[in-house]
Amino acid sequence: MTSKKPLVGIIMGSSSDSKVMHSAAAILDEFGILHEDQIVSAHRTPTRLEDYAKHAERQGFKVIIAGAGGSAHLPGMVASHTIIPVIGVPIMVYNDKGSSDRFKFSAFGGLDSLLSISEMPTGSPVVTVGVNKAANAGLYAIKILANESSELQKKLRKYKEEQHRSVLRESDEMRRVGLTRFTSKKFKK
Repeated sequence: MTSKKPLVGIIMGSSSDSKVMHSAAAILDEFGILHEDQIVSAHRTPTRLEDYAKHAERQGFKVIIAGAGGSAHLPGMVASHTIIPVIGVPIMVYNDKGSSDRFKFSAFGGLDSLLSISEMPTGSPVVTVGVNKAANAGLYAIKILANESSELQKKLRKYKEEQHRSVLRESDEMRRVGLTRFTSKKFKK
């Protein structure tokens, strides 16, 4: 699926969300899928959110990936303004711009974001991935696009085969060196 224009929109509520959302962009890049990335806050820029949904439809995006922490309204709000499928990424870690702390953690360990995104009312569905699992959102977007592309289907099969081989390689190494040495080598700090 070669396209000269973005097929996926990646949006997030704040620049601090980019620490999580970059993995969605990375997987799309790996598969050669063009994407457009923006910051759109459901709370601080509500008119921009509505404009973005219209923009996404005009541009012909096939999927929108929306990441948000805390009350996490962004995925549901953008879904309410478009017919484009939306994949929500609940974000656990976010930056409180008014805080002197480097990071502020969600009071509920991301569960607040997960529930906010996954419990959309009937009529405005959002597919939800796990907390901070933006790479899975990227892969899910690729699966949606693969419905119309045998080329992407082949790339996805190859990707899954490599995952399989990687697990077998790690298992062989663990068996060869033993769990203690494998763990100390693999997770050395």
